[in-house]
Amino acid sequence: MLHTAKSFEGKALHATDGDIGHLKDLYFDDEHWHVRYFVVETERGLSSRQVLISPEAIVRGSVLDDRVISVNLTQRQVRESPGIDTAKPVSRQHEAELRHYYGWPPYWGVVLPETAFAPAPPLEPASWRAPQTSGSETAQPRPDTAEPPADPHLRSVGEVTGYHIEAIDGAIGHVADFLIDADTWQIRYLIVDTRNWWPGKKVLVAPNWIRNVSWTASTVAVDLTRATIKGSPAYDPSQPVTPAYAGALHDHYGRPRYPDWDPDHKTTEARRNFRG
Repeated sequence: MLHTAKSFEGKALHATDGDIGHLKDLYFDDEHWHVRYFVVETERGLSSRQVLISPEAIVRGSVLDDRVISVNLTQRQVRESPGIDTAKPVSRQHEAELRHYYGWPPYWGVVLPETAFAPAPPLEPASWRAPQTSGSETAQPRPDTAEPPADPHLRSVGEVTGYHIEAIDGAIGHVADFLIDADTWQIRYLIVDTRNWWPGKKVLVAPNWIRNVSWTASTVAVDLTRATIKGSPAYDPSQPVTPAYAGALHDHYGRPRYPDWDPDHKTTEARRNFRG
């Protein structure tokens, strides 16, 4: 089941021994479009500050609760964890310190088995086309040193919401929300509001159809035409995204379906051959 990013906003987080605070935002990496952290505003008893908590700490199944998310951490762990200044970029050094503190393995440069549960690699890392950024290329881990790269490219869901969507032949709408798979914490789709062109219609665009993201111009360029987007199956926020709907959507755009939702892509070999 997919969840909108906005559905997480304001949810309370419960530690094993009491309340922690509430969720303010989500950070995702702009290489694989996976949620890496919750931004949590702690309660007064925990010094009323913002901290990052990885989805790895989430008690599975608790995201289905409308109001509360449970984590396998204690209040003391959160209270003594490294804080975060959300007004500044999150450095890889800070991430390394945070993950070392909690004992979470680094997600960068690591490919886990397909059967492993962790919000780390996407379904098939090689199949994802990373958006081009205005800055330098993403730093890669160096095998000859333990020093982590300096630029993790973490982005805020709150920041990217509202970015303009640019089709091949012109503007088409703006990012209204994100649809997140809470099993893998992969961002499956961007919800695009096209109200300025077709009142009332929302459509979905998968991250691997993105050809460029400009963080300075606040735009997302997609490898699709306006007419193709206009003719795509409308997204109804009141209805869950089913494999049937997703299949029709991908077929309309002439793009392969997600392997785990396509009965013809169940084998390991088919998953390896999947391309966005």
